[in-house]
Amino acid sequence: MSALSVAFSPCPNDTFVFHAWTHGLIPGAPDTAVTFADVDVTNHAAERGEFDIVKVSYAALPWLLKDYRLLPCGGALGRGCGPLVLINSTRTDLDGARVAVPGDRTTAYLLMRLWSAGQKPASVEVVPFAEIMPGVRDGRFDAGLVIHEARFTYHNYGLTALADLGEWWESSTGNAIPLGAILARRDAGRAELDPELLISTIRASVDHAWAHPQDSAEFVAKHADEMDPSVQQQHIDLYVNSFTRDLGEQGYAAVEELLGRAADAGLVPRVDSIRD
Repeated sequence: MSALSVAFSPCPNDTFVFHAWTHGLIPGAPDTAVTFADVDVTNHAAERGEFDIVKVSYAALPWLLKDYRLLPCGGALGRGCGPLVLINSTRTDLDGARVAVPGDRTTAYLLMRLWSAGQKPASVEVVPFAEIMPGVRDGRFDAGLVIHEARFTYHNYGLTALADLGEWWESSTGNAIPLGAILARRDAGRAELDPELLISTIRASVDHAWAHPQDSAEFVAKHADEMDPSVQQQHIDLYVNSFTRDLGEQGYAAVEELLGRAADAGLVPRVDSIRD
């Protein structure tokens, strides 16, 4: 079998989950060639078909499911882990605000658009994630949309949360928050892309990560933006959970609710099914 091109973020949850597979610790698993990239990059790279296995935003699925299938494992979906809209003022909404976001097809941006319906920002700019909090702190932006470990560190920049979009989503729907999805290229001619093989491989990698966290510690720390080990561990604890191993009915329902609401609002194309 040829090596699979695999792309995921350098964030602790992804490096923790995929360490065992990408380091040859799962017997019988396909070989991999790994690329690290922020989710805004992978969302658009997947649209061009650049990777065999790719971590993307659930919000990007309507543009990708023709060529990729959603795998029920390896992604990020949970509770109490949603994106935040941050400000450095007493602002109460986004009317007239210059807003920095981490990607135009991220779940975070889709949630912000659903939450802020009726509000009219002056501008929305896609910027590298690492520039968002400093940009809001320094006045380049009036508000910033952040994800992942920023939930634990934004106070260090003197910022406050205008909205916790995960909290809003959970209270509005009762569902968990769909953030990052793992997709596999639809290619029946390659044995290494057999869905059952990929599912069993990723689940084995998750199980290994939980059972032997010390194995991935150096790999996680090497690629993390936030170097504080306690923050890395908080990140893993929050984003790697039972949904990571198996979306299950609750996970699928959460994704379908998100994409259905977004389609109703005219924000994404409608998807017939995410379960094939």
